[in-house]
Amino acid sequence: MKTILSKEQLALTIKRLAHQILENHPRLEDTVIIGLQPRGIFLSDRIVQELEKLVPATAIQYGKLDITFYRDDVRKSLHIASNTDIPFSIENKNVILVDDVLYTGRTIRAALDALLDYGRPAKVALCVLVDRRFSRELPIQPDYLGKAIDTIYSQRVTVLWKENNDSEQVMLLDN
Repeated sequence: MKTILSKEQLALTIKRLAHQILENHPRLEDTVIIGLQPRGIFLSDRIVQELEKLVPATAIQYGKLDITFYRDDVRKSLHIASNTDIPFSIENKNVILVDDVLYTGRTIRAALDALLDYGRPAKVALCVLVDRRFSRELPIQPDYLGKAIDTIYSQRVTVLWKENNDSEQVMLLDN
């Protein structure tokens, strides 16, 4: 077990991601943020909290997307559906998808499929906390990245949040 990001590093990384998003989308005009259920919303909630310190809360359009039934492995294993909450149109908007760990790319592919049920965005960008490079099965890369790490197949990246754990950190576990 190895700590990739400590609690302090995690907070700084989230702050940096929020600033990078604002750098590319000043005042968040025509931009929406969508966290992926279930684990991506912990990161997206934090990014939105940071953005609220920098721009009026009314400028932030924030939604949550469940991709359970868009996954290509839904029949192979049990997935519990979460709620989708997108109370705005994404038509011709810049959408920033937020997830915790980018691994094979299949979750993001499912998110792109699910997103199209809510309209046709002008552009979709991806924000992830951890990119497990060299594990990709699909040609998907993050636009906003907290930390890139090299892992092997037998390793697992775990992101701990105070909302569902006693501590906050990102860890690399050997199975």
